[in-house]
Parts: sequence; structure tokens; C-alpha cells
Amino acid sequence: MRVTHVITRLVVGGAQENTLATLRGLQQKPGVQVHLISGPTRGPEGSLEQRAREICSPAPPEQEQNDCSSFTLVPELIRPIHPLKDYLALRALEKIFRRQKPDIVHTHSGKAGFLGRLAAKRAGVPLIFHHIHGPSFGPFQGALANLAFTAAEKRAATVTDHFFCSASAMTRRYLAAGIGKPGKFTRIFSGFNMDPYLNLNASHSLPLRRQLGLDESHFVIGKIGRLFKLKGHADLVTAFAALLPQAPHARLLLVGDGVLRGEIENQIRTLGLTGKVVFTGLVPPDEVARYVGIMDCLAHLSHREALSRALPQALAAGKPVVAYDFDGAEEVCLENVTGFVVRTGDTDAAARRLLQLAGDPALRRRLGQAGAAFVKENFSVEKMVDDQYQVYLKVAAERGLPFSMPHPAVSS
Repeated sequence: MRVTHVITRLVVGGAQENTLATLRGLQQKPGVQVHLISGPTRGPEGSLEQRAREICSPAPPEQEQNDCSSFTLVPELIRPIHPLKDYLALRALEKIFRRQKPDIVHTHSGKAGFLGRLAAKRAGVPLIFHHIHGPSFGPFQGALANLAFTAAEKRAATVTDHFFCSASAMTRRYLAAGIGKPGKFTRIFSGFNMDPYLNLNASHSLPLRRQLGLDESHFVIGKIGRLFKLKGHADLVTAFAALLPQAPHARLLLVGDGVLRGEIENQIRTLGLTGKVVFTGLVPPDEVARYVGIMDCLAHLSHREALSRALPQALAAGKPVVAYDFDGAEEVCLENVTGFVVRTGDTDAAARRLLQLAGDPALRRRLGQAGAAFVKENFSVEKMVDDQYQVYLKVAAERGLPFSMPHPAVSS
């Protein structure tokens, strides 16, 4: 089975880490060859291109498995809409598919998802999958943009054999918009390596706290994510300012970097929060667990995401979470079980919940323990990869394609 994944860019982000983990896991399946295609990665969000090259580099001759992996960069595949480059990217992808002859093309993200699926159809690829990591349309955009993106998704859906969703909320959103058909969607949580989070030692976090200007008495509210629009950093700073008078020992830790850093720093100065908010800058994915270890809770006030990987990461470490009710947040941030969900945009409610956690260590422990148990059951990389692989086989069998099917398929 030859599987080619296509993604728009390899910045440091949840969808990208999901894709690379899937590639690595599929390489362990007998008879599976994997390829990756991406557009160029630019900007302050960091790059996973080197990791992609390492994963997709050919295996040594003494290894029997998957010595045909490859990573291809398509310069014309860029995130902004650009008619000429989009056309060139479509042609380039079609050419690559005709050369590689994949059995499956599995696309990720908006631009690569649209162009990749159309190119795969033109190249005669037998099976086409699309992974919805987050919505490309919704109330976060204007009417004209929603019309255009919805139309694009409807067009691409006509050539899509099956959809993977990081949250069931995506299935509901797409079906409500007339995109895809019932029975063609499978929710698969975005798995990650949980060991660094499950094995955190509280005593080991003290040096890092001190390095960042924090001490044992501080109640640290963490946020993991690119400093980018709709990620909710401005709302979180507003909520933090509201709770600080009643919790002067609270501090805000922002893990990540991005184009909005200057704007957020200006907001912090305006609100008189200088010295109360700590920026880590860009943190490699393998180092994120260390920063989760110094948090007392995680706040994720994003306006747009299928299901942020930061939520299960924090829960794996036993940290309760507070999240806006965007898309799939409530599928992991279980109300008063693993954390609290508040209405999107209600910074006062977010502040109240964070203040409640700041003053109740027993509540934090109860929510954190339940969260860790939930994540251990649902978010392993092995489960994520196996579930995707079984859906590949199930859909192939339904189409009468000659792929072996050694295990029962998961239900969609």
C-alpha cells in the first residue's frame, strides 16, 4: 500500500505534528510505503521540515521495511490564495501523483486539502482521504470568505472517499453545510507521545520556574499555541487582568511565538501587566512537556480549532483546563470532570473559572486526575495510527481494492 500525505506547510503546530506521527506509525505497518508533500515553511512559527526529512528518508539497505519513503517540497503550494501559484501547484501535485502512483492520497489543511484532492482525482488515485484538523469556514470569517471556502470544500468533497475529523464537531459542521455524506466521516483523536507528560516530576519543574522568573508560590496559568489570530491570546490576557486583583500570586505563561507577539506585548503594557506575563518564545515540540510541568492549569480561549492538542497534553500531565466552547473543546474539556468550558468570547466567565482553580488545590487535583485517565485511554499515537490504517483498509474493501485486511476495521 502506497500512501502519500499532502499538507500546506510544516510549521510547528498540532496538524503538522499529527501528520508526522501518522507517517512514522504507518512506516511500521507491513507493506506500507509513505510519502509526504508540503509547501514551503516560512515565518516565526518554526519549522518541522527537518523532522519530516528524517522520517521520510530512505531506510538503510539492511532494513526490509519501507525503503521508498520520500519528502517532496512544492514551492508553489502556499497558504494565501494566489491563482497562478495555485494552478501551478495543482499541476505539480498531479505530476507527482502520476509518478508515485499512490494507492491513497491523504490530505491535510485548507489549501493542500483542496488542491491535493483535485490533483489526486485528475491523476487517477484510487482512494482519496481528507483530514479536517480545523474548520476552513465559520463565524470567525466574513460572509464572502465563508461562501468561497464552503464552495471549495463542497467541490473537493465530490472527489473525497472519506473524511477524518479530529473532533465530532467537525463532522456536524461539515454535514450541516452540505459537505460530504453521513457515514463518510470518522473521528480520530490526534494522538501524541504521552510519556513525557505522564511522567512529569513536580520537583523537576522548580529550576525552569526560577529560570522564567516564577517561584513556588505563583499560580501559573499556561497557554500553548502560535501567537496568531483567533488563537485567543488577547482574550486570555483580558481574563488574566480581570482575575489578578483577587489572585495577585497568579502569573500567565505563553508558550509559543508568532506574528502577533508585538500586539500582545502592547496589550500587556496597556493593562499594566508587565512582569506578570512570561513569554517562552518558540519551543520545540519535544520540549513542550517541560513547560506544561510548571503550569497549574491550562487556559485555551481559541475561537477556531477542531480540537487543540494543547488540551489533552495538559490533561495528560494532570493539569485542569479552561476552554472556550469552540468546536470540539467539550469533547475533551469535560465540564467539571476534566475542566470547565465557557462561552466563546466571555472573558469574565473565563476569569471566574480560573480564579476558582487558583483558590482550590483539591479541585485542581480531582480534575487533573480525571483528565489524565481520559487522555491515556483515548490519545495514544498507536491508537491514532491504527484507527486511520483500519479505515484505509475498510474503505478499500468497500471499493473492492486489493489491499490486505489483517484486523477488524474500526466503525465510522
